[in-house]
Amino acid sequence: MSHKIFITRSIPDTGLQLLRERAEVAVYEEDRQIGKAELIDRIQGMDGLLCLLSDPVDADVIAAGECLRCISTYAVGYNNIDLDAAEARGIAVTNTPGVLTEATADIAFALMISAARRIVESDAWLRSGKFEGWAPKLFLGHDLSGKTLGIIGAGRIGQALARKAAGAFDMRVLYHNRSRDMEFETRQGALYVDLDTLLRESDVVSLHVPLTPETHHLIDKHALDRMRGNAILVNTARGPIIDEQALIAALRAKRIFAAGLDVYEEEPAVPEALIALPNTVLLPHIGSASIETRDKMAEMAARNLLDVLEGREPAHRVI
Repeated sequence: MSHKIFITRSIPDTGLQLLRERAEVAVYEEDRQIGKAELIDRIQGMDGLLCLLSDPVDADVIAAGECLRCISTYAVGYNNIDLDAAEARGIAVTNTPGVLTEATADIAFALMISAARRIVESDAWLRSGKFEGWAPKLFLGHDLSGKTLGIIGAGRIGQALARKAAGAFDMRVLYHNRSRDMEFETRQGALYVDLDTLLRESDVVSLHVPLTPETHHLIDKHALDRMRGNAILVNTARGPIIDEQALIAALRAKRIFAAGLDVYEEEPAVPEALIALPNTVLLPHIGSASIETRDKMAEMAARNLLDVLEGREPAHRVI
């Protein structure tokens, strides 16, 4: 009997074709995030679920999927899935680690440069017809060469950003992590410091930690107050790691120079107050959005799902 799979949003053909060759596949037709009630309705009778990080796969959804054997997330993160509920039902959960490392580090790098040199702000100003020629003080920003980059969370993406920043701009690299990585320190010349030191000494602070109860609002008013006045805050990890209201207040008061964000606390909602600030670079969660990366993610998510349904151990099991 053919396996039945539900996909919560259309994914690249590399993954869809793999699944359609070996299973009966239903794809959510709307070009928007599926709601919880819709997901509960559509999951019934399905053997496999391929979901996005933004989909609410909670205990209610899992209970409705009486035939579910695998939840394959088209993402590295899986904080949207109730792992305890899945494990209690013997449902495998898989993800797509590693594949988006370079693409996400590239976006963090781009945010860092754009914020430092006021790229987006000056682009909008020119497009509005205000450019009348070169001027000595026009859109002055900050150099990155030789400055200090503080990495909070030195996993794959954090280390990739450190490599790019040190190689391109000869930046000094500080990092704070749950544990020291001596190999990273030797290879990159990175220096392990406590969080206070990193915030006080970094010209750029880039976040690369998972969202956990411990990292929720890790960057709050107290943390922002410890940062330098010329500092740039970059977040390509998870929105709730930053207290958004505290960040808005710090940017308004120019207690830090700028912020470059790809993720938001109540995504997809972005506060109007944040959008209105000129000293921000705001992206719509496109950290992994290269064609090559998204194709590979689709293939990995599909293979993980098929492996479980066909009785093989998946390459990337969470539980």
